[in-house]
Amino acid sequence: MRIITFGTYDLIHIGHINILEKCKNFKGEENTLIVGISSDEFSFFKKQKYPIYSQEQRKKILESLIFVDSVFYEESFEKKRDYILENKADVFIMGDDWEGKFDEFNDICKVVYLPRTPSISTTEIVEVIKQK
Repeated sequence: MRIITFGTYDLIHIGHINILEKCKNFKGEENTLIVGISSDEFSFFKKQKYPIYSQEQRKKILESLIFVDSVFYEESFEKKRDYILENKADVFIMGDDWEGKFDEFNDICKVVYLPRTPSISTTEIVEVIKQK
């Protein structure tokens, strides 16, 4: 199966690793995992701040992970349908914090929301670093 997922993936942490690994092994199979990372400009649009690592650095980090097969830049929410179709994805997986937000794509692929790793996020990591 061809699995697609999206994210910013700034300050890669165990939560990112867990969900990417779950995507790769979805339904107990060795799937092809395609990852869309938010471009720097799209990240700024979504969060009103730029990622700590540039899009090129984040892409290189993700490409180095054994369970990630390919990485591309996501430029906008509006292009998600195009990204799914261009990559011939069978399944679109996101964390359950996005539950229901991408159900419109069930007409072109299966949409799945997986549980996030509890008590970890890039925002929380940044706050801990600021406090130290």
